[in-house]
Amino acid sequence: FRSMKIPEAEGKGEILPPTIQKIIKGYNKYLRPFFDNGPVSVGMSLDVASIDTISEINMDYTATIFLRQRWTDERLCFDGNKSLSLDGRLVEMLWVPDTFIVDSKKSFLHDITVENRLIRIYPNGTVLYALRITTTVACSMDLTKYPMDKQTCTLQLESWGYNINDVMFYWTRGNDSVRGLDTLRLAQYTVEDHFTSVSEAVYETGRYPKLVFHFELKRNILYFILETYVPSILLVVLSWVSFWISQSSVPARICIGVTTVLTMTTLMMGARTSLPNANCFIKAIDVYLGICFSFIFGALLEYAVAHFCTLHRLSSKELPKNFRESLCLELELQLISNPVSSESGTETPLTSKGEDFIHELLMKRLFCIFDCFHVKNPYHIDNYARFSFPLSFIIINVFYWVYYLYF
Repeated sequence: FRSMKIPEAEGKGEILPPTIQKIIKGYNKYLRPFFDNGPVSVGMSLDVASIDTISEINMDYTATIFLRQRWTDERLCFDGNKSLSLDGRLVEMLWVPDTFIVDSKKSFLHDITVENRLIRIYPNGTVLYALRITTTVACSMDLTKYPMDKQTCTLQLESWGYNINDVMFYWTRGNDSVRGLDTLRLAQYTVEDHFTSVSEAVYETGRYPKLVFHFELKRNILYFILETYVPSILLVVLSWVSFWISQSSVPARICIGVTTVLTMTTLMMGARTSLPNANCFIKAIDVYLGICFSFIFGALLEYAVAHFCTLHRLSSKELPKNFRESLCLELELQLISNPVSSESGTETPLTSKGEDFIHELLMKRLFCIFDCFHVKNPYHIDNYARFSFPLSFIIINVFYWVYYLYF
């Protein structure tokens, strides 16, 4: 490397400065530092410039980061007390770690107006290499408590080809090695906590250094309260209005019931548009919308039952006044006077007459049982519903919010 030159396409034949030529002279970028003297230690730190999108459908997030790597290369030592900041295109002449982002679906290095890379060499041979990267990283999410959920995502950095015998990774400042999250503002999330860890990745080809950055995201529920929870509650309350409408106003009560059911169905479909279609868990918002739909549908069924009882009220009036009481009393007397079992306590064979007697007793007994549920005044059904529906809804809401917020 007597006269290293920048490639024709980049430097147009310009000769490197003498200091750079002296550093590069005899340098082999294909060999790592300390090739025969143990692994080279690479310190890392990063700034999170932005987290653009967090997708529940694809279960990933897109972030722009400034990744900085530091290592010492004894072959790059030079005399002086000032560092040398080189053009990023000169990085092609130096050895750099083969760091990659684990679970990255798509990444790119920014190149406007030039490639966003920084290379700086210090007199003791320390090299600072910085990159500006935008990456889309997979993040496994548990949406069981959506939208009251917390998600923990990671950004993992590994060496692709150098194992732990060649390269060692470490965070330069521990948990303070990652900055930018404290001032980050996200649309639906709040960054609650973040920390770093050091581990090893074990593959069939060996053990590789690994750095992991963990950050916990808490979803902001206010948007979902205004967008989904409040409308669904209002629809449930609207379905209760039919309890105060006369049972003779069939079109009005049917219109309220059908309208609220259809509106609730549309709301349930809209709430799932931003969620993955195929999943094996029921989300908290699905549970709540299911509860609201059940109450709305129950209000519609309540009118059907009340109207049915009203229509059959006249037919029940045709029976004698004390018909039910006399029937049940007759049943008791028949059971006393016509025992089924013999005196010895063993059952006797039933004749055809005995079978008819047993059949008659069973029919009378069923009639008495169903008579216990007879509603003497069908208009009282609405009175019961006016208190039972709101009370049940309030109790279920208390259990729902306590469970998903505190457990």
